Amino acid sequence: MKINIYYGGRGLMDDPTLFVLNKMKEVLEELRVTVETFYLYDLKNSITTLPQSLKEADGVILGSTVEWYGIGGYMYQFLDSCWLYGDKEVISQIYMCPIVMSTTYGEREGKLNLATAWEILGGRPCSGICGYIADTSMLEENEDFIRIIEKKAENLYRTINQKLPCLPASNQAVKQKIAITKNINFTPQESEQLSQFVSDDTYVQRQKADIQELASMFRDLMGSSDRDDPEEFLQEIREHFKPQPGMNATYRMTIEGKKTPLIIEIQGGNLQCYYGSGGRADVEVQMTRSTLEDIVNGKNTFQTSFMAGDMRMKGDFKVLRALDQVLVFGTK
Repeated sequence: MKINIYYGGRGLMDDPTLFVLNKMKEVLEELRVTVETFYLYDLKNSITTLPQSLKEADGVILGSTVEWYGIGGYMYQFLDSCWLYGDKEVISQIYMCPIVMSTTYGEREGKLNLATAWEILGGRPCSGICGYIADTSMLEENEDFIRIIEKKAENLYRTINQKLPCLPASNQAVKQKIAITKNINFTPQESEQLSQFVSDDTYVQRQKADIQELASMFRDLMGSSDRDDPEEFLQEIREHFKPQPGMNATYRMTIEGKKTPLIIEIQGGNLQCYYGSGGRADVEVQMTRSTLEDIVNGKNTFQTSFMAGDMRMKGDFKVLRALDQVLVFGTK
């Protein structure tokens, strides 16, 4: 029999969960069980490959500590990896004992979360341990607490050894009937290989760079004539120009999909707008084509688009706001 222990805490010396896990390990090894411990904080860069370690396991112990809220990110990452890359057929035969100790509040919810997650993965949850321990010495010096831990380890051994059946869980039935999940038709071997690629930061960064390069290339090849239209938006800007005495400003607008920026130069009652590099600009703006379309169609203004986060600017905000006074789109 083999049992894997996955510890999702931070590895602090006074972590009560570590004491419980070590005590359970001692009892199981006395029962001649092979026990292997995985400290997730040490394996954070390869957590996606850990579902492969479940292959030879008859049971697992998931241990975490609630230090302020929830069971911690490392344990969630491990469970995510089991969902994405784990062999569900293998997991369905594995018993899981949740161990959640708390130094604040929420140990019962943490244990329930682990049990529920394992059931959704298709595994078999066992009775676990949870408790509030403010000081680890409370465990070390209390024989009754130690006896409870030892009994729990013995019960886990009996459950796995006798392969006790588990009653069906409602969350499994609900998931099968109404849950909408993206079906990835990978074999267990392909999932394992994918998990190895995901854990390789160099590989991931290289793939992202390749995707960006391909996207840029296809955007240039498939760019529509409308996006490269040298007169797009210019007529609308000229038609809605309302001169303001004493206003002198230059705007450079970088529009997504356009190869050159849109330049708007205002000198009192004179307006010049064109696509080009231009000189020094008082305000530089970056936006999508759809954002500018909404502005020229009167659905929005430059100021409200900036406030909504639909465009970015560099320069004097007062000068940007003045643009709405000289370019009046829509009904006012």
